[in-house]
Amino acid sequence: MTENSIKGNFLEGITGIVLAGGKSSRFGSNKALALFNGMPLIERATFALGRVFKNLMIITNTPLEYSYLKIPLYQDIIKGMGPVGGLYTGLDALDDDWAFFCACDMPFINEDLVRYIAGLKEGYDAVVPKVDWKIEPLHALYSKRCLQAMKDLIIKKEFQTIKAFNSISVRFVGEEEIKQFDPELKTFLNVNRQDELERIIKLA
Repeated sequence: MTENSIKGNFLEGITGIVLAGGKSSRFGSNKALALFNGMPLIERATFALGRVFKNLMIITNTPLEYSYLKIPLYQDIIKGMGPVGGLYTGLDALDDDWAFFCACDMPFINEDLVRYIAGLKEGYDAVVPKVDWKIEPLHALYSKRCLQAMKDLIIKKEFQTIKAFNSISVRFVGEEEIKQFDPELKTFLNVNRQDELERIIKLA
């Protein structure tokens, strides 16, 4: 049995982390709390990851808004660095060796795909989906070994998460692999505006 083996349906050695630190400026209000078929987006994310990982955390700069979830909350160590800062904060707070990160505004997180991604980690520092040449760094698995790479981006004021991949070993998960679990690739749909939310709800 490896550290990635399933015990009680949970994957061992990995924490599920939801990134909820965005300003939601295009949405007009806190999109993490926007309702998707009656459930706040952030609850959909934590529920999905909670079916895979025993340990969860949320990275947010407005922790009071999510205290009702009874999930550990961490504020960005370095403010103003967007997702890079969130990844750095999560990895720094990590007790496990690995973390699966997702954005709070992804309503179609697929449990089976998450498990598949986690199962590819041996020999790599990160496992990251790539769909039609578009890399998806905010629905990906990272080793705590990636902490220094994220810190280096912060020092350089570099906001593009994918720049960290130049200094770590990455297993990219291709589109055909992903379609085994999500044929329509709905996993990577995210919500930035109210009209997007309305459109995506119709796909549920």
